[in-house]
Amino acid sequence: MRVHRLTFAALAVVAGLSLTACNSDDGAAQSDSSSAPSASSSAGGSDSGGSGTGGSDQVGSDQAGSDQAGSDQSNGNGSDGKGSGGQGTVAGTGSNANGKVGKCRTDELEVTATDSTIDGDTEGSVAVTFKNGGGRDCTLAAYAGVDLKTNQGELSAKRTGQEASPMVLKDGKSVSFGISYPLNKSGGSGVRITGLVVTPPNETKSVTLDWPGAATLPVTDGSGSPVQVGPIGSAGQGG
Repeated sequence: MRVHRLTFAALAVVAGLSLTACNSDDGAAQSDSSSAPSASSSAGGSDSGGSGTGGSDQVGSDQAGSDQAGSDQSNGNGSDGKGSGGQGTVAGTGSNANGKVGKCRTDELEVTATDSTIDGDTEGSVAVTFKNGGGRDCTLAAYAGVDLKTNQGELSAKRTGQEASPMVLKDGKSVSFGISYPLNKSGGSGVRITGLVVTPPNETKSVTLDWPGAATLPVTDGSGSPVQVGPIGSAGQGG
């Protein structure tokens, strides 16, 4: 009986060692198995992290786009863009700055001259007409500049001294002023007139016209009647 008990005991020890070995192998397998998913999870985490980094960059890009959109929206509807547009509209359509009518420019005016002397007049007269062809209303001050070209040099007309205020000349309308000059009744050759130079009020650019009046002025020592220019409108209002 003792021999059998020892045999059974030995068998029990061997069985226990086998179970321990099996458990150890299972634990190692379980450990390896748990390690593999962990590595897979880590790899997945790395992918997620890479995606997350890209996502962060994408978010940053979207935010920049949003800022840009906000900037574009501000330019489209904000006060700066609107103000700029408003200023552009005023500059484009306001031929008369600040709501005021601008002066008539020489290039905007059609200038003509005609003889207006009537039989029996003691002096000769010429009417000079300004016609507004500038596409806008404009203002003319009281007096234009007038010079006569002669064979003895240029002669400047003197103002009559009549009071006159600036006037608005409507687009397409005309206005005239008069030039008076002494008639040559001396019988001599006198001073020959070769041309008429007209400068619109407050302008420096002149227009040279043919002289439509008498061909000569009397020779004078300065005591005779001077050549005079009347204010704008002094020869009647044109249509």
